[in-house]
Amino acid sequence: MKNPYQVIKDFEESVAEYTGAPHVVAVSSCTNALFLCLMWAKVAKIITGGKFVIPKRTYLSVPQQIKLVGFEFVFKDIEWKGMYPLSPLNIYDCARRFTSNMFKDLYNSNTLDNHYFMCTSHHWAKILGIERGGCILHNDPESDKWFRKVRHHGRSEGVHPRDDQPIIGYDMLMLPSVAANGLVRLSHLPKHNPDLPNDDYPDLSQMEIFK
Repeated sequence: MKNPYQVIKDFEESVAEYTGAPHVVAVSSCTNALFLCLMWAKVAKIITGGKFVIPKRTYLSVPQQIKLVGFEFVFKDIEWKGMYPLSPLNIYDCARRFTSNMFKDLYNSNTLDNHYFMCTSHHWAKILGIERGGCILHNDPESDKWFRKVRHHGRSEGVHPRDDQPIIGYDMLMLPSVAANGLVRLSHLPKHNPDLPNDDYPDLSQMEIFK
């Protein structure tokens, strides 16, 4: 029997070719992509203190994920278009951007040989416009292995649970049916896409849950 999850790998390879990212990990949403990147920063001890700085007008799941992982944050009045970093790390919320060479352009615009993580959104209201889902575009081989295992209940790809050494993981794998839809739509996507305009985001700093 053929592997039904091969279509996810095919989608990841196509996104990598389109965006210029060395590695692409398909997950169930952009929110979950951000969560996994933040968890990696915690697990790998990339950041152990301080606070993240994020725009006060963005989607509310961003500060939620920061809190859920156990970090702190401060809101700033930051103007942004298409994407912005979760400063001080090179984790980018790219929910409003998806275009060719977007990872390559980011990497080439920085002189330091750092690791970058771009979290994209692909649900029906976004540029790719599939049912749901997101991707982590990045250039870090070490985290890539962790992302691929932790997104699917901590399991190793292609290994039956009885033969595996799992880790604590999450149910965040992109569904094969969603990946198949993404492959079709990606094949018809223009080479260059303008950023989506920012939504009518409220001032999150005034919400009780973030005070």
